[in-house]
Amino acid sequence: MGGQYGEGALFKQGRPVGYYNTVQISYGLQAGGQKYGYVLFFMNDSALSWLDKTDGFELGMGPTIVVVDVGAAAAMTTTTGHSQIYAFFVDQKGLMAGLGLQGTKVTKIEK
Repeated sequence: MGGQYGEGALFKQGRPVGYYNTVQISYGLQAGGQKYGYVLFFMNDSALSWLDKTDGFELGMGPTIVVVDVGAAAAMTTTTGHSQIYAFFVDQKGLMAGLGLQGTKVTKIEK
């Protein structure tokens, strides 16, 4: 079993308009340790309004989310990119291997 926690900001037109934390729990066979960050891009007003309508949401529940790696980002076009939210991972350090179930909850916080 493993877990993680992080905090971040929601930017609209280059300005922070809200702050959120993420909590993730994973269960199953896993080994290692890793540090990373990620950026979520809300691609339409419907996906962004999901944040206002919910008191925290789980990634994978609600708007469609796609994890984009370097190879997929190079191949994205207006035809292939129809998801509502894109996640880009950054600043990865360490090594993690595992097999299991995991979920991430995003909740608005006051700063």
